[in-house]
Amino acid sequence: MRLAWTRIALPTLAGLLALLLSPGGAGAIESTAQQSPRATVTLVSEAAAVAPGESFRIGLRQRLAPHWHTYWTNPGDAGTPPEIALTLPEGVTSGEIAWPGPDRLPFGPLVNFGYENEIVLPMTVTVPPTAQPGRTLPIEARASWLVCERECIPEEGSFRIEVPVEATGTPAGGEIAAAFAAADARRPVPSPWPSRLGSEGEALVLAVEGEDITPAAVKGAFFFPAAWGAVEHAAPQALQVENGRLTLSLARGQALDASAPLAGLLAVSDGTGQTRWLELAPRLGPLPAGGGAGAAALALPFWQAALFAFLGGLILNLMPCVFPVLAIKATAVARMSGGALRQVRLSGLFYTIGVLVAFTALAALLLAVRASGAAVGWGFQFQSPVFVTLMVWLLLAIGLNLSGVFEVGQSLSGTGQSLATQQGHGGSFFTGLLAVVVATPCTAPFMGAAIGTALAAPPALALALFLAMGLGLALPYALLGIFPRIARTLPRPGAWMLRLRQGMAFPMYASAAWLVWVLVQQTGELGVLVALAGGVLIGLAAWLYGIAQHSGGRALFSRGAAALALAGTLALLPQLRHAAAPGAQAASTSGAEPFTAARLAALRAEGKPVFVNMTAAWCITCKVNERAALATAGVQAALAQNGITYLRGDWTNQDPQITEFLRGFGRDGLPFYVFFPAGKRDPVVLPPVLTESIVTAELTRNVSTP
Repeated sequence: MRLAWTRIALPTLAGLLALLLSPGGAGAIESTAQQSPRATVTLVSEAAAVAPGESFRIGLRQRLAPHWHTYWTNPGDAGTPPEIALTLPEGVTSGEIAWPGPDRLPFGPLVNFGYENEIVLPMTVTVPPTAQPGRTLPIEARASWLVCERECIPEEGSFRIEVPVEATGTPAGGEIAAAFAAADARRPVPSPWPSRLGSEGEALVLAVEGEDITPAAVKGAFFFPAAWGAVEHAAPQALQVENGRLTLSLARGQALDASAPLAGLLAVSDGTGQTRWLELAPRLGPLPAGGGAGAAALALPFWQAALFAFLGGLILNLMPCVFPVLAIKATAVARMSGGALRQVRLSGLFYTIGVLVAFTALAALLLAVRASGAAVGWGFQFQSPVFVTLMVWLLLAIGLNLSGVFEVGQSLSGTGQSLATQQGHGGSFFTGLLAVVVATPCTAPFMGAAIGTALAAPPALALALFLAMGLGLALPYALLGIFPRIARTLPRPGAWMLRLRQGMAFPMYASAAWLVWVLVQQTGELGVLVALAGGVLIGLAAWLYGIAQHSGGRALFSRGAAALALAGTLALLPQLRHAAAPGAQAASTSGAEPFTAARLAALRAEGKPVFVNMTAAWCITCKVNERAALATAGVQAALAQNGITYLRGDWTNQDPQITEFLRGFGRDGLPFYVFFPAGKRDPVVLPPVLTESIVTAELTRNVSTP
């Protein structure tokens, strides 16, 4: 009997075990397979049964032959992702494919993003509460996919499963549960680490920070962009891992939208070979403190950047941007006439100190603003209507002082002169301060590369480069301190100094008028009304203060009235918040289109030649170049004859797209000109000071060169 029972029981147990271990396992729901020598594809359900009102997952299960693969939502350099169309019972809803994290699949010079071996592409299905237990939910799917090895073959299939509705849901087991678990192991999760995206020259730098990021914990990393063409898929991604920071160098793609976050997955591998896929969506902006991939690898070697900074500051003395300061410099130099050698030396020294202090303050402010996440560049202060308005009033006040309407600073220096025009060392110091503040909205030759390097460097090196720039700007005046006998060549003090001082007031008035025009571009009519009304009050305050200086008992009254007028001027500033920028204007009268990153990317994708002009209303050098070079008949003919699209970007107000475009070339100031030749060849950066011959020669040479 015992032997007979064994003969019956053992086959029965074996059959039950075989059933449990069969593909799908107990209660598994899997459709009929669509089979080929390359892939076996089915529709599977994670639930063996589902309760009313519950959600469960179904998925397209792909089992691939060795060396064959299918694709992620962004397939990389070639391919197409699978597509699934569901037909569901009434009241049943479904979500999109929850794409598992992909692998990098190189093939020759190309790189694809996708899956090998086996993968499930899950989708969540929700059952309505009104579903009746005892019935089934028929789910049909029509799917297509591309399976590739050395060749690519499109495949498709129709699938059907029926999921029982019961009072209590039951999960599937066996292979189906294991297949969903393998997909879940690849499920992307939100990154626990903050991330930023910056640029170093032509490269993008993805920087991620976290306390648990260490060289021992992170052995590999790769960024998969969600959008096709946002980065070059096949380009190597140089990885650097420090304690607390991970950086990846990415090659920017032709379809990168600089105005949108760069969404994607960061695949991070640890020492055991396990990989996590982290969801990121950083916006282009400043890199975290410490720089990007190899912060020490600056855009230029430090010695070269310092030399360029010094030369750029020196040449800045000759740029049209310094026009507002010429009057102050002229009166300061004239004041040295007949001075003692020691006084001349100290005057040059204090002027230099003023320049360096101003450069340090502006650089520190710029670095701090960028570190906070704002996309700003050199000369950013002129993008603020409040700053421009204050400069209008300051230049007007200096002009009135030069004209003799009032004298200030008697209690400070005993000379009866203003801060920027007073005699003595205080006047030299504030002359240097004002020279920097007013004269740096534009960049001189050499300055662009130096500023780009400085803003990518650690703060200490950045400040050193800005100080080198300041030394260059201060050098001509400082030479008078080093060689004070040069001042002795000027005429002896006399009436000519008073006439020169009064005459130099008119460049200050002209500069104030120019900044009012800049304000028109930024804020429209209300901003101009605020500036002009404030100008009237500044004039009233100056006149009253001048009366007080020559009055006896009425001095206190006049000073009080002047203070009230000045307070009224400052009270106008909040009105600028309500000033709306003027509507979109024509890019220019020379046939230029407004610059957008998308328009440039589209033209580059078609291989068309493009000339880009980055300008601003507050950049005098930009306006001189446009009149003297870009608007000439010769340049316009070269553009038209060679089929070159002319894009003009206006940085008068802050524009993140333009900021990022400039940063892509290691630049942070204006003017900036770049020509993209036809055929997707490397761009050519033109000098900041243009002539018609420079532009036409560059356009013609780069269009005709094969």
